[in-house]
Amino acid sequence: MFASAVLVFTLCLCYLNPTVGQDCQSRQDLQGSLKQIQKLLSAYEASNLQSLRNLKKKINLLQSTAGKQITKAVNSTCPKLDAPMNGRKLGRSHSVGHEVHFLCDPGYELVGSESRVCQDSLTWSGQQPACRVSFVSDTNACACSPCLNGGTCVDEGKKFSCVCAKGWAGATCQNQVPKFFVIMTNTSAATSPATNAAAAATLPAATSGPFVRPSRCTLTQGTTHCTCEPGYTISGRDSNTCTDIDECELFHNGQAGRLCLHTCINTPGGYRCSCPVGYNSTRDGRSCKDIDECATRQNNCTKDQMCINTYGGFQCVHVDCPKVPHATYVKTSPMRCERNPCPLDNKACSQTPNSFSYHYLAVVSNLSAPRVMFRVSALRPMGDTLRFSLLGGKLARRHFTVQRSDRLTGQLMLVSPVQGPATLEAEVEMSELEKGVQLGRFITKVTMFISQYEF
Repeated sequence: MFASAVLVFTLCLCYLNPTVGQDCQSRQDLQGSLKQIQKLLSAYEASNLQSLRNLKKKINLLQSTAGKQITKAVNSTCPKLDAPMNGRKLGRSHSVGHEVHFLCDPGYELVGSESRVCQDSLTWSGQQPACRVSFVSDTNACACSPCLNGGTCVDEGKKFSCVCAKGWAGATCQNQVPKFFVIMTNTSAATSPATNAAAAATLPAATSGPFVRPSRCTLTQGTTHCTCEPGYTISGRDSNTCTDIDECELFHNGQAGRLCLHTCINTPGGYRCSCPVGYNSTRDGRSCKDIDECATRQNNCTKDQMCINTYGGFQCVHVDCPKVPHATYVKTSPMRCERNPCPLDNKACSQTPNSFSYHYLAVVSNLSAPRVMFRVSALRPMGDTLRFSLLGGKLARRHFTVQRSDRLTGQLMLVSPVQGPATLEAEVEMSELEKGVQLGRFITKVTMFISQYEF
């Protein structure tokens, strides 16, 4: 372009001032040069026009792409999910990568996916959950005071039992323990009062041990009335002999109920209840109450051990921080270990659990299930998602499961009764995530000491 401008300036100078020199071109050469310049200008104009067209195409393409992205941003959400009947939904965002969680109202349990994720295909993972009636009841079975006549109600989850006061028996202490009174009739009634008195004086007194007593008989108008002391009854046809009533056998697991919570011992004219080692008898003499060996210092735990009271005994435990590859842990409390800071370039260390916490539970044998045993919560969550899971494989899942109770809480459930004595362990993992990226892991180890007794 610069060369064309110089050429035009030279031609104009020669045309206006022919005396400049002999180097000026002739008129014919001048016309040829002008035509050449015109061609150059046309080519330059065409080149600029093509550049403008290309620029316009690029601008249009950018506008079209931006419009599609805006449309995609508007429509990149999964279909709306409804909360299940008798339940609720946690989470309002339906965008790709976000999660929603489902909970059931008290008295119902969740069937289906507890959490669902909006996938890139704009569909939800998992299956739509539903809430069905649960057999888990948080209601106190003794709230309606089902035990009668001064009986004590013992809450056993979804059922109850009654410890009856003396003189009463039955499932709800509705039956009075009978006082045995026997009337024997003499066939020879033609006797006088004097004869009756003489007969009463000559009745034999049979005694053969503490479980046999003589009856108390009187003759009135030819009829013999014989009675026994409380706890004894007439033995067969012999109206003169009273034998002991074995209350333990009479009320052993019968419809009238049990007299003793643990062991019933028959005594002459009565009975007494005994409790196993590790229990004391209650005031009514029929129930048993656990002895807290830890509180009363009736244990042999060392200074570096913690005493855990159990039903009928105690356990001495000591927590050592776990050895995990790529990370080290320090004990911050007797029951908690936390990870030491990780180097910035150590990704393997950052993927290890942030902390381990240890908890111990005392449980009676054959505890009714399903039942919530422990809850894990996040006080100050860092990410947008919390996940709860059960570790330990098939052995742990045989007895436990993990469910979410709300957005920030997971609960460890006992799924079936366990016969004691036994020790069960379960590990609950709580993970914090931000847009699917793990921010932290927290392990809670729960140990259950199950008694051999059901009280």
